[in-house]
Amino acid sequence: MSTLTYPEVGATRLGPLPRGYHHLRHRSRVGRGAADFAAAGAAITEWRMHRASGARLEASARRAEPGGDVRVSLGLGPLRFTAPCEVIWTAYGEDGRTGFGYGTLAGHPERGEECFVVDLADDGTVWFTVLAFSRPASWYTRLAGPLVPVVQHWYARRLGRTLRRIVAAG
Repeated sequence: MSTLTYPEVGATRLGPLPRGYHHLRHRSRVGRGAADFAAAGAAITEWRMHRASGARLEASARRAEPGGDVRVSLGLGPLRFTAPCEVIWTAYGEDGRTGFGYGTLAGHPERGEECFVVDLADDGTVWFTVLAFSRPASWYTRLAGPLVPVVQHWYARRLGRTLRRIVAAG
């Protein structure tokens, strides 16, 4: 039985994003062509993008699969926050899209869902997108207030830069 902390499961895949949450949308170009699309998709779904961005990540599977548990930790020393999640959905090349969405579990500082996907556009451009909805679930994220969305946008941009470097090196 899942312990997801929000009712709108799957909204990052099917849309629209639900009301009553902070919405995050970030999109960046990370490459061009089928080879870059494949490299970016593998880096996302095999957790390399997150790890190369400086996050500590523990996952129950080698790659993203629905029902899999993921624990992402960010921060330095005693200021490290751990975010337990469950993979909700995956896409592996369907309709020119690869990636996954995960939702928050009990103990996560936020409630909501986030997805990380790459799309291969008709012109060959590979686009990376982070789409999320969230609201505070802990006293310290409520206290941080407007700082939380700023940090979330910073991390989404960091992921995009990291993914671009991984693709370029591949």
